[in-house]
Amino acid sequence: MEQKKVVIIGGGFAGINLAQKLAKDNLFHITIVDKNNYNFFPPLLYQVATGFLDPSNICYPFRKFFQEKSNLRFNLGLFQEVFPAENRILTDTGDVYYDYLIFATGTETNYFGMENVKKYAVPMKTVKDALALRNHILWNKEKATKIADVNERKKLLSIVVAGAGPTGVEISGMLAEMHKNIFKRDYPELNRDEVQIYLVDALPNVLNPMTKKSQQDTLGELKGLGINVLLDHAVKDFQNGVVTFANGHAIQTETLIWTSGVTGIALPGLPKEAIGKGRRVLVDSYNRVKGFTNIFAIGDICLMTTDEKFPDGHPQVAQVAIQQGRTLAKNFRALIEGKTLHDFHYNDRGSMAIIGVNKAVADLSGMHFNGFIAYMMWLVVHLFSLIRYRNQVKTLYNWIVALFTRDQSLRFILDAKPDK
Repeated sequence: MEQKKVVIIGGGFAGINLAQKLAKDNLFHITIVDKNNYNFFPPLLYQVATGFLDPSNICYPFRKFFQEKSNLRFNLGLFQEVFPAENRILTDTGDVYYDYLIFATGTETNYFGMENVKKYAVPMKTVKDALALRNHILWNKEKATKIADVNERKKLLSIVVAGAGPTGVEISGMLAEMHKNIFKRDYPELNRDEVQIYLVDALPNVLNPMTKKSQQDTLGELKGLGINVLLDHAVKDFQNGVVTFANGHAIQTETLIWTSGVTGIALPGLPKEAIGKGRRVLVDSYNRVKGFTNIFAIGDICLMTTDEKFPDGHPQVAQVAIQQGRTLAKNFRALIEGKTLHDFHYNDRGSMAIIGVNKAVADLSGMHFNGFIAYMMWLVVHLFSLIRYRNQVKTLYNWIVALFTRDQSLRFILDAKPDK
């Protein structure tokens, strides 16, 4: 039987898991198309941004990953448009033809139409973003050492994190730990009291999807770290070094870290009726795109409403993407053999978030954990979620050093610009 050409756009959690499973079957010739030549682990971007991990700890080149897989190829290119009638996609590096096409493109930062926020805030979606944030924070520290005016120093040293989900909580906690344990030694010229970290959110709770107990524990830990938590504070604008809120409040700062929302990446060539809320692609229970038989979507980009436990769609988290990738691989084999396809049902294994050293919360299998136990759970889960042993070993080493020294020597200012 002639191999079927399977093209996967996006090499994140969903795409890489689908590719790994399909590559075991010579019925398929798989091509991953991605604008980066590496896979990376988004949950640890904030540790790259704060200098606790090197980018190589959470990244791995696709071509090295595929070396032992004869039916798996990589195509470096940015998706531009799909032409379903021709079974063809256009990228910025050329055309790619397919028998089956899978969108696993994930999401991009949502600025909710606020152009100044889009222009001046620093997002947290890509490795470039993480490096740009690290540069920005370190540059502001250096500038502050040379400024005598107290108000100007406070403006440079104050940081506002918008979005009290896991990413916002984790980066706020990490920054607070750094100011407590590191910056007082790195920058003896500065007064620690001038450093203010604000975690703001339009909602009345931190970690909104998690249990009330996790929310309460997290709020207490954040305040204990000296973080100013401002809930019911929806960002309205950010310009001239001032973050303004819908309730009229304002904070002077040169740093707004934006973790407040995502939206689906635009996919030109798909009809409007195939696109749903949040610019996510509408799919059936087999992840087939509405109106097509050979185009699929998995992970954060897709909106499936057929799962009875998630009638409004699945949460945009890694486990959904991983499970959909693996289930679709099984369905491709069934499709080729003319067998019955399997409906996708998400197995929710729980949620967790780290707040600081020895501080974390976890909601797993109906049970709540906090403190050191939850912290160790978080470390283990994230360590073994990394794509290769090399990444796991390097990350573990850096974590051990940081745990015992409360420090890390990766605070380099490198040239990088954020993806907008």
